[in-house]
Amino acid sequence: MKKILHFDKNAMDAMDKRFRANFINSVTGYKSANLLGTVNQEGVTNLAVFSSITHLGSNPPLVGFITRPTVVERHTYANVKTTGFFTVNHIHAAIIEEAHQTSARYDTQVSEFDATGLTAEFIKDFKAPFVVEAHIKIACRYVNEYHIKENGTLLVVGAMEDIYLPEGIHDTEDGWIDLSKARGVTINGLDSYAEPQLLDRLQYAKPDTPTTSILKK
Repeated sequence: MKKILHFDKNAMDAMDKRFRANFINSVTGYKSANLLGTVNQEGVTNLAVFSSITHLGSNPPLVGFITRPTVVERHTYANVKTTGFFTVNHIHAAIIEEAHQTSARYDTQVSEFDATGLTAEFIKDFKAPFVVEAHIKIACRYVNEYHIKENGTLLVVGAMEDIYLPEGIHDTEDGWIDLSKARGVTINGLDSYAEPQLLDRLQYAKPDTPTTSILKK
C-alpha cells in the first residue's frame, strides 16, 4: 500500500495560491463541464466554461451554478441579471480546447463565440444563445440567487425551460440519459478534462433488497 499523505488546515493555508486552487479543486472529485451562453443589452454574445453547474431539483426542474465574488466584472452573471436568461451547453470530447479557451478574460465587447470558433444559435424566441456544436442544451430562466457569506460567492438558481438532446441517448421508458453516448466530459480541477466510461447502472436501492444491475440483466 502506498504511503498516505496528510494535509491539515495549516498545510493548506501555507500552500501557494495557484497550487492550493489546483489541489482543492481536484480533491473533491470530477465536476460537470458546461458552457453557459448569455447575451448583453448591446447584443454581444458571451460564452463561459463552468464546472459548478448542479442539479437542484426535478419538480420543478432547477439547476444552480456558483459565480465568484462580483468585486470584479463577471460577464455571465451581469448578463443573466440583465436579461434573466442563460443556456447550459454540455461540453463533449470534440470541443474541449474551444470550450476551455472561453475562460480567458476577454473584453466585454468581445464574443467568446467569435474568439473560439464555436457557433452561437438562437432557438425560437429564447433570449440567450446556445452552442451549435454542443450535443445537449438546456434553456434556463433566472429565478433567484443566494449569497454565500463565507467566501463571497453567489449561488445562482435557474429554472429549466427547454431541453434539447440527440435522439437515442435517453431511455424512453424511465427517462435516464446515457451521457456517454453524447461523449460528455467532466472537469478535474481547473484545467483537466476527462471522458467518463459507463460502468453499470444499478436498481433503486432498498434496505431489504440487494443491489442489482439494470444493464446486465
